Amino acid sequence: EVIKQVLAIAKRHNVKLVVKTKSMVSEELELNKVLEENKIRSLETDLGEFIVQTAGERPFHILTPAMHKSKEDVAALFHEKFGTEADANPKDLTKYVRKYLRDQFVQADMGITGANFLMADSGSIALTENEGNGMLTMSFPKTMVVIAGFEKIIPSISDLDLFWPLVSVMGTGQSLTAYNSIISGPKDVDEKDGPEQVYVILFDGGRSTLFDEEDHNAALKCIRCGACLNFCPVYKNIGGYSYDTVYSGPIGSVISMYLDGSKDTGHLNFASSLCGKCTDVCPVEIPLHKLLLLNRKKIVEKGNTGLVEKTGMKYYQKYMMKRSKLERLGPGLKNWGMKNVANKAWGPRRDPLVFAKDSFAKRWMKKDKDR
Repeated sequence: EVIKQVLAIAKRHNVKLVVKTKSMVSEELELNKVLEENKIRSLETDLGEFIVQTAGERPFHILTPAMHKSKEDVAALFHEKFGTEADANPKDLTKYVRKYLRDQFVQADMGITGANFLMADSGSIALTENEGNGMLTMSFPKTMVVIAGFEKIIPSISDLDLFWPLVSVMGTGQSLTAYNSIISGPKDVDEKDGPEQVYVILFDGGRSTLFDEEDHNAALKCIRCGACLNFCPVYKNIGGYSYDTVYSGPIGSVISMYLDGSKDTGHLNFASSLCGKCTDVCPVEIPLHKLLLLNRKKIVEKGNTGLVEKTGMKYYQKYMMKRSKLERLGPGLKNWGMKNVANKAWGPRRDPLVFAKDSFAKRWMKKDKDR
């Protein structure tokens, strides 16, 4: 429904070029792909998003989409795509993108943004950023479309005094980000800059289902600061792409099974050590590790664990309950299974699991005999 509305607006205003600010909601909708399929060029204007879009990738992190790429990776990418110097430094690369995007802003027919917050009392949209691209996205194009989940609504414009610093401190360590804009509608007659039309689309996308879950709906308080990702030991080791969903890390594991109906993402709730660090650092006090446990309970109660997992756990229990059964298979056979089956699932970025020649029990018994 959101996509239909965006395409209808684009058709009404004969849109050929769209400039976008960083928006995770648009990632949920795969909006760039849809616009391109309808012969509308869609361009990301956040530097990190511009990099991953140029590379044909999705954001690696909620706040820093290209954090998985080194400056050398970006230099090689831009050399291939735009013909810049192969050994260009970050300053020169940023300068190139700035000049390139300025021309696109002037030509753009429509700007699409998300919203950090929506204020109920004033009907305004709050955008916070560090690059100025959000301000240009709403200033140059004649048409502006804002797409936001309804959980972004806060009671009053005065609440920004609390929420804006929370986003910046927990997200980037700043007291306040460089650019903070409040948009309350199209430009007035006597104003030079700003859109002539502003459309605000509230997106559900599974949020009402999550809201109806009384024990789980605290997850909707998330302000997308990324703090839980930054401190999560699992995310640090496996990275954003391993989750294969729009929202990664602890918050992604909790909410994805409600927001993404096209994928089975419930298993992400089991990809956690439950250390609780995500809960400790969350600025809006979402009990993330508890929600992970509640989701696990819900998945198991509904029988959604899958045949492979059920069978695996059945035999795991059978063999783990008796040491004689556990040691029936020798280390050679176990390591063959690890090499040909388990380590492939374990992934290429982690050291392979290898069984020792003697079990711990045998080594302990040998130690006692040697005394």
